[in-house]
Amino acid sequence: MNEIKKALGKKIKYYREINGLTQEQLAEKLDFNCRSLSFLECGKNFVTASTLKKLCNIFNITPKQLFDFEYYPQKPEDIKNELNKMISDNNEKLFDIYNIVKGFVN
Repeated sequence: MNEIKKALGKKIKYYREINGLTQEQLAEKLDFNCRSLSFLECGKNFVTASTLKKLCNIFNITPKQLFDFEYYPQKPEDIKNELNKMISDNNEKLFDIYNIVKGFVN
């Protein structure tokens, strides 16, 4: 069970980050305190059905996507959408991604 909690925590953190949310912002949307969210992301706690529904609504995903621990975007449109979410309104990430891609292309 601990492996599932840790994998789910990583997915929650992944979706939080690509949606440009801090732990504080997501915790507020979930009516959590930051410590509770941190415990979820670290795999120390597990989501309730109510929290699962809120997370899916916030991230605009299905529970299947959240629990699909092997998911990686396959279609170019999905990759573009996820990249756009990662860099929207965050210039620091934009420059980091640019430098990483530039390093691979050159």
